[in-house]
Amino acid sequence: MLTYERRQRILEYIEENGAASVAALSEHLGASESTIRRDLAELSNLGKINKVHGGATATTQEFHNREDTIGVKVKENLAAKTAIAEYAASLINDDDYVFIDAGSTTFLMTTFIKNTKATFITNGLAHASELAKNGCRVTVIGGDLKHTTEAITGAVALSNISRYNFSKAFIGVNGATVKQGYTTPDPNEAAIKAAAIDRSFVSYVLADSTKFGKFAAVTVSALDTSCIICDRCRDAEIKNKTVVKEVE
Repeated sequence: MLTYERRQRILEYIEENGAASVAALSEHLGASESTIRRDLAELSNLGKINKVHGGATATTQEFHNREDTIGVKVKENLAAKTAIAEYAASLINDDDYVFIDAGSTTFLMTTFIKNTKATFITNGLAHASELAKNGCRVTVIGGDLKHTTEAITGAVALSNISRYNFSKAFIGVNGATVKQGYTTPDPNEAAIKAAAIDRSFVSYVLADSTKFGKFAAVTVSALDTSCIICDRCRDAEIKNKTVVKEVE
């Protein structure tokens, strides 16, 4: 196979799948991994792909695997997150039994929740503190504390969350794409998010527009498992997969 033809097929494979590993491309094309790595390096230099460790992603997508602290994340895209948070809070009724995930936009959401008889379960320490300060009835699930995101995760937390049936769940994610679904870098946090979605009558993913087209290492669930509340979404494919509420 000619070099040009092989690289064209690499581009087609990555565009179709959103991302590809060196090993997968090597098997798909019958070329050595060293050859594939050289091809990916050249395609990346030409701006046709995003080269990442062990493979590449399509230029329409971005692999995101950095986990900032909640204090840093809250300040990013603050106006959009605040609008999303305020709308999400307005969806809570007095008879709701609500799970609120440990995320930056979900934390902002708690600042708008006041004068309600709803019951809240959360795996976020900052979230629980804010809800309690606002006079809400709140329970924190037990488990292992992750200091960067202040999220409680692990086997104990997963077991605890399986006891509940939520009327609504509000989930934070690091990325959302048609191919990978909702994603986050930490498998332990992903497991909690997935369990909460599974245990909820209806679930909402709170995602500002910067999350679309990005994906992280671990898939939480497919797009159609939750409604999306965002500031804006210009991705028609995502809108075809699930309910999207824009609050811009």
